[in-house]
Amino acid sequence: MTDARIDVPFIADENTMLHSWLDWHRETLAVKCAGLSDAQLRLRSAEPSTLSLLGLVRHMTEVERSWFRNVLNGEDVGPFYYSDDDPDGDFDALETTTAEQAFARWREEIAHSREVSAGLPIDTVGKEQRHGHDVSLRWILVHMIEEYARHNGHADIVRERIDGVAGE
Repeated sequence: MTDARIDVPFIADENTMLHSWLDWHRETLAVKCAGLSDAQLRLRSAEPSTLSLLGLVRHMTEVERSWFRNVLNGEDVGPFYYSDDDPDGDFDALETTTAEQAFARWREEIAHSREVSAGLPIDTVGKEQRHGHDVSLRWILVHMIEEYARHNGHADIVRERIDGVAGE
C-alpha cells in the first residue's frame, strides 16, 4: 500500500497540530483503500450494514463539504451523494459513481477545505450555525479528526475482510 501520510509534529501550535492530525487521518483513509479494485472498494462489510470503503470515501466527501464549505465558509452547497429521499445515498447508492470519480471528488473537497481554512485563527467562527450555536474552526477540526478516526477504524476492518491487510 502507498503511504503518503505526513509525520505529525510532536510540538507545534494548536492550529498546526490539529491541521496535521486531520491531514494524517485523511491520508489514513487513502492508505486503507490503496491498491484495491473498483469492485473491492464496493464490497460491503457485513449484512445488514451497507458500509464499504467506497461508501466511506463518499461519506467523508460529504463531511468535508458540509463543515468547511457550508459551516465555516458560508457557501450554500448541497450534497453530492445523498438527498432527503435517500439520506444514506453516500453509503447505499454506489452505482452512481466510479471509484476514480469518488476519489477525485474527495480530493477536491479536501483541497477546498484546506484552502478555506488556511491561515485562519483557530477561534474563527463559522458563517453558519449548527443547532443554533456558533461553531469555531477549532471545533470543526476536532470533529473532523474524530470523524475520520472513527471511520478509519471501520475502514481497517473492511480492508482486512477484503484481502487480509490490516495496519495503522
